[in-house]
Order: sequence, then structure tokens, then C-alpha cells
Amino acid sequence: MNLAVREALRAFQRAPMLSALSVTTIAFSLFAFGLFGLVALNLRNALQQVEERVEVRAFIAEGTLPEAVAAAIGDIAAFPEVQRVEMVSEVQALDRARRELGEFEDVFEAGILPASLEIRIKDGFRDPESVKAIAKRIENYDFIDDIRYGEEWVEKLYRLRTIASAAGVSLGIVFALVAVIIIGSTIRMAVLARSREIRIMRLVGATNGFIRAPFLIEGFLKGLLGGVLALLLTWVTYQFVGQYVVQATYFGGGMAVLGVLVGALIGLLGSAISVGRHLRRV
Repeated sequence: MNLAVREALRAFQRAPMLSALSVTTIAFSLFAFGLFGLVALNLRNALQQVEERVEVRAFIAEGTLPEAVAAAIGDIAAFPEVQRVEMVSEVQALDRARRELGEFEDVFEAGILPASLEIRIKDGFRDPESVKAIAKRIENYDFIDDIRYGEEWVEKLYRLRTIASAAGVSLGIVFALVAVIIIGSTIRMAVLARSREIRIMRLVGATNGFIRAPFLIEGFLKGLLGGVLALLLTWVTYQFVGQYVVQATYFGGGMAVLGVLVGALIGLLGSAISVGRHLRRV
């Protein structure tokens, strides 16, 4: 193993320009993959923030006893799907309407807005079927006049999240495959540059594993360096976008380390594919 590591490091010294080109190519391949991941992360966070606003609003009939409302609040809060329940009085509803819809202030002068219960839904239960089921259970209370939860809006949001998730996974796989192909091509250049050396090693009885090991380590190191460089480029892009375009979220520490390790793994995989093809031809 020590010999394989020395051979891999010696390859960097023998062809520094080729090694630099390989690392740079890997870095830009992973940079494109990282940018996609950054977009997917922020899109997911944006959708999650919108999903947090999913709620069921139950309007209370006029003249309902406070005791009945309080008992219902306790019952609804105990639902496993419910995050919290808030009572909005007629005065609070009117104040909120005037504050949020100031241009229609004249419409609310008569104070016609009813009291209501605002039911926030837990994460994992914000799909259309779950929200609809919660609304139907709340409808069973006699003092509930009407239920509103934006059924069409919830369905569109859930559909958008499903499409975004499917597209994210599909495009992520495509980007990963493209990165493997590009990295494999750069490693193949190094393999071809040392084809004569490989033939000599074959003639003296070297096994495929012995020949392959330095190239695998070289691919791993190039993928690792490329991953670090790609992470740096992604960070610079994130800072630029955050300063001049829009505030965004960056990868967490664990995700950043995972990205670098994925780069190393892709480098290892690309190297294994290229070396394997060449060895079958020698």
C-alpha cells in the first residue's frame, strides 16, 4: 500500500500540468453539481417555509359559549396531526384585517368578521389528504359555521413539492453521472500517458490489483482536491449571490464534508472504470 501511495504521489510530480488539469476539471464538474445542490437546498427550504403556513381556519358561529370553544380547542390540540390551535376573536380578526388589508379598511368598519380557530399542522401532515381529513373532523363540532384551508392552494403546493423532489433526484443523478464520465476521462488521460509503464509492469508479472492501486489512489486524491476546490467555488458563489442577488442558505458542515467525500468517491469510481478498460485492452 505504501508503494501504491508513493506511486500515486509521484504521478503528480511527473505530470504536474496534467494533474492540475485533472483536478481543475474535476473541480468544475463538482462545482456544477454543487451549484445544483445549492439551488435544490434553497428551493426545498423555500417550499418548507411556505408549507409551514398551511393551516385550517374554522369560523365560529355567533353566540357560541366560551366553554364550548375552550373544550374544542383542547380536543383539537390533542390531534396527532395538529401543531397548535389559536383562538382569534372577532376584535382580533378585525384588527388583523385592517392591518393586512389597509386599502379595504372601509369594508371592515361594520366589524362583520367572525371569530375563528386557526389550526397549524405538523410537518408530515400537510399533504392535501391529511389537511382535508383534519378539516372534516373539525366540521363535526356544532358551533363551526365554515371551514377554510385553501384546498386548491394546498394541492398545488404539494404537487409542486413532489415535482421539485423528483426533478431534484433525477437531475442530481444526471449531474453525478456526468461528473463520473468527465473525471473518468481525465484519469484516462493519465492512464494513457503511462501505458508503456503499465505494459512493462504486465511483462514482469504485476497483477491487475498491483497496477490498479496507484491509479485508484490518484483518482481518489484528485477527486478529494477537486471536491475541496469545488466547495470553495460554491462558497464564493454563495457569498456573491447573498450580497448582490438574494439571501440564500449554504450547506451545513456535515453536508459540506459529505460533498468533498462524494468528490473523492467519484474520482475513485472514475479511475476504476478507466483503468479497468485499459487493463482489458493491454
